[in-house]
Amino acid sequence: MESMQKIYDKENNCIAIIIRKDHMVTGTVFYSEANYSQQLGIIKYPKNGIIKTHFHNEVKRSVLYTQEVLFVRKGSLKASLYDENFNFLVNCILQEGDIIFLVKGGHGFEMLEDCELVEVKQGPYNGVDNDKTYFKGEVNK
Repeated sequence: MESMQKIYDKENNCIAIIIRKDHMVTGTVFYSEANYSQQLGIIKYPKNGIIKTHFHNEVKRSVLYTQEVLFVRKGSLKASLYDENFNFLVNCILQEGDIIFLVKGGHGFEMLEDCELVEVKQGPYNGVDNDKTYFKGEVNK
């Protein structure tokens, strides 16, 4: 199992990025493309390193699709990934400490153990009926 993997559909669109608990980097690395509305990277600093005090400027951005990042704090789960046409691509097992960045397409999850997840995605939240389209998939046949 790779410590970092990108999952693509048939048209070479990135559907998800998985960073395993054991993935190591020697310096700062970003895995998301610059045009993604969510950015994901590992930032590495030595002891006594500094991030200059700052704030983020108001910048108007346009977000068409929600991208989300899940951190598996406890437990394990099966993630089923789909392209934008609801075609099944792959199942991935995520363990405690793993991270998945859901870039495009569809997804469903089956908890293999009791799980605790941290989810980060864009807001504001517009409610289940406006933010999501449900469809039959691997984890809810």
